[in-house]
Parts: sequence; C-alpha cells; structure tokens
Amino acid sequence: MKNRAECIREYGSDYFIRKKLESGELYLIEKGIYNDRSYVPELALLCYKYPNAVLTMDTAFYVHGLTDEVPAMTDMATDRDAAKIRDCRIRQFFEPKSFFRTGITLTGFMGYSLPVYDRERMLIELIRHQGRMSREHYKELIGVYRKLISDMDTEKLMQYASMAPKSASIIRSLDTEVF
Repeated sequence: MKNRAECIREYGSDYFIRKKLESGELYLIEKGIYNDRSYVPELALLCYKYPNAVLTMDTAFYVHGLTDEVPAMTDMATDRDAAKIRDCRIRQFFEPKSFFRTGITLTGFMGYSLPVYDRERMLIELIRHQGRMSREHYKELIGVYRKLISDMDTEKLMQYASMAPKSASIIRSLDTEVF
C-alpha cells in the first residue's frame, strides 16, 4: 500500500497517478491510500492507516487462530497518550506507555504483515480485560489457552505478567485459571 505522497514520488504527478488508476495498474483503496491489488483486507488497511497501533483483544485472538469468531470491530491498542482514533471500525484500547510495546510481533495475514501482540501477551490481555467480554467468551478463550500452555513460552509469559499493571492479580489468575 502507498499513500498519495509515496505515489507522487513514484509516478511524478497526480496526472500519472490517474493514468495508473485508469489502466488498472493501481487501485484507490480508500481516500489517499492506493495499492497495486484491487482487494486489501480491512485489517491490513487499518494497520497501514494507523501505524502506531497494534492489534489486540478479539482481533488478535482471531489472527492467532485462538477463535474462529470474526470480530465485528477491529481492536487496536495505542499508547495511553495517543490521540483518539475516530474510525467507527475500530475499538481502541489505551495502554500504559511502559507496557504498550511489550510483546509486539508481526504476523502474516492474507499476504500482509500485521503488528499484533504475541500469544503470551494476549493471555495477559485476556485476564486484564475479562470484564469487557462475556463470561462465556472468556471461559472459551481460557480453555483454549489451557490446551496451548505447554507450547507457550512460560518464562516470557511470567515476565509480561510481572510488567503488567496489577501484576499480582494477573499472576494469581494465571496460577488458578491456566496452570
């Protein structure tokens, strides 16, 4: 994907951008965003549009294959000091500056590389934000994590838990609900 400024640098002017659009070599995906493919998954578009945000919660659970339920909205985390994202497709989570970058990884999704929290960080997020989801959904995801725990990096998980806000409560929940 490219923005208008990148297209101007590559093609020279708005005239040549229009010519590329007319010939089918370039597609207008959303105002000011272009691509050489006609279809761009919404997750990839939103990650491009908001490069300082990270996929989290239901969206991250879906991308990691921990649930097959396609989320109605895209959940994205930003630094607590970031501006509010005014896009009706996004549910924004504000994270403490000291914890925001912890566990970010790039994951392939439909040919695009998306920033998402890793599975260990997402277990911490599941426990931190359990009050924001239905009890049934929470129990389903905890059950998935119980089955996966032997394949996860427990040292990294405990390191994340100790860094998280209200770490004692999170560690207690990990001990009683997952291990």
